[in-house]
Amino acid sequence: MPKALPIIDMSAPVCCSPVAAGPIGDDAALAVALRLKAIADPVRVKLMSLLLTSPAGEENTGELAVAVRLAESTVSHHLGQLKKAGLIESERRGMNIYHRARREALSALCLVLDPNCCS
Repeated sequence: MPKALPIIDMSAPVCCSPVAAGPIGDDAALAVALRLKAIADPVRVKLMSLLLTSPAGEENTGELAVAVRLAESTVSHHLGQLKKAGLIESERRGMNIYHRARREALSALCLVLDPNCCS
């Protein structure tokens, strides 16, 4: 029987010592791995790119679905995984849901992987 992963709160940006600073603990390794797993999909990488480069700073699900040429339900699933990992935030306005990247979460993840990446 597969081992179930523990449920952790991924809404806050990842916060732990950089992996290059020394051996990382189990909890910190899991927090980093779950966020990396959430973005480790070509569609999700493309969605993050679209959100990060959007002139408005946000896009709705329909616009993103057209851009990646997938059904809105499929895009909603991918966005849900990114949101669960704390990498995006979403807001309902009327019939549409608008999404924007959480740059602070991405920056924190980058710094955990390589503390010199943003210097």
